[in-house]
Amino acid sequence: MGKFILENHNQDGVDRRGFLECMAWAGTGLLVSFSGGVARSQTVHGEHHAKGDLQFVQISDSHIGFNKDANKDVSATLQEAVNRINALPEPPAFILHTGDISHLSKPEEFDAAEQILKGAKAGEIFYVPGEHDILGENGKSYLDRFAKNTKGNGWFSFDQRGVHFIGLVNVMDLKPGGLGNLGQDQLEWLEQDLKSRSASTPIVVFAHIPLWTVYQDWGWGTADGMQALSYMKKFGSVTVLNGHIHQTMQKTEGNITFHTATSTAFPQPKPGAAQSPGPMKVPAEQLRSLLGLTQVSYVRGKKQLAIIDSSLDSGNTVASNEIKIDNFSFAPVAAKITPGTEVTWTNHDDIPHNVIATDKSFASPVLDTDQKFTRRFTEPGEHNYFCSLHPKMTGKLIVLE
Repeated sequence: MGKFILENHNQDGVDRRGFLECMAWAGTGLLVSFSGGVARSQTVHGEHHAKGDLQFVQISDSHIGFNKDANKDVSATLQEAVNRINALPEPPAFILHTGDISHLSKPEEFDAAEQILKGAKAGEIFYVPGEHDILGENGKSYLDRFAKNTKGNGWFSFDQRGVHFIGLVNVMDLKPGGLGNLGQDQLEWLEQDLKSRSASTPIVVFAHIPLWTVYQDWGWGTADGMQALSYMKKFGSVTVLNGHIHQTMQKTEGNITFHTATSTAFPQPKPGAAQSPGPMKVPAEQLRSLLGLTQVSYVRGKKQLAIIDSSLDSGNTVASNEIKIDNFSFAPVAAKITPGTEVTWTNHDDIPHNVIATDKSFASPVLDTDQKFTRRFTEPGEHNYFCSLHPKMTGKLIVLE
């Protein structure tokens, strides 16, 4: 197996394998909420969303034209993602699509994707290409449709409500078995684009392949990504959004928060968990829990960018009195119960976790493998909780009236 993380600038003592195990692999999309620029992620459920001066949505890897066993109707799941966008309490200002709109770059695939996305109640849609969008003629079909008024092979930037957005292209020069690549022309443009920006400006960068190396053996990273990120050191808040790996992963290094979004088409295996990446078949009842979108919200003057992942599975919030702790997550993440219900958390992971209410109203001891924690809830209300050992693990209980 190759390296999971090439560098650990924080010197936080987290080993490469342990880091990947601790990252969220929720298979959901991403809601990002800007609060002064630093990314913060959480899982979104129908009743719960981030508010801010600016809200937008990221979707990725629609793969229109794919029709194999992993998902025989990717148009339907893209439509479900659009329906989720349209059901948000506040319409997003715009949508970022981070590539692989199509599966084979065919005109009819692009047509179908555009027709579905046209139904989204949002402003403009901004695109960057995935490797599946540029097959043949050096990506001419994609560039003619989606890259008007851009630079080079489709890179561009724009500003919205005090936030500077940069769309990068790292799929045009892929080498056999290699990583993504930005190229010198794009890097020089990026450096110039950032020079005139104030250090207090929140920066959002979006591209298809992750700019950080998730898993080198599968080409899940960008060879010259570190050079691009070096131009952003002066900024207090940088958020990097990507697709390509069809699963949600996040890390923060200094001023930069990295977040990859899930696909709307099909999941892929965890890094190194299979012989190669590619469409992963799962039971039909699980598919939509591994697909989704991302919402982002920015609040001017605050130092936090809220990122919320939302799956296409309508069962995110269910009635339950048993919550599993498994794969570094609570399942279900949100549960509705009636007053007087005893709720039991069981740790199925092979490392310890705990359950701590954010308002400190309850707390479990440290739970080793197969240990349980039970508490009765008698009063109506909402209870948010997390694992203090792995704080990105969060959950919510709703005690109905």
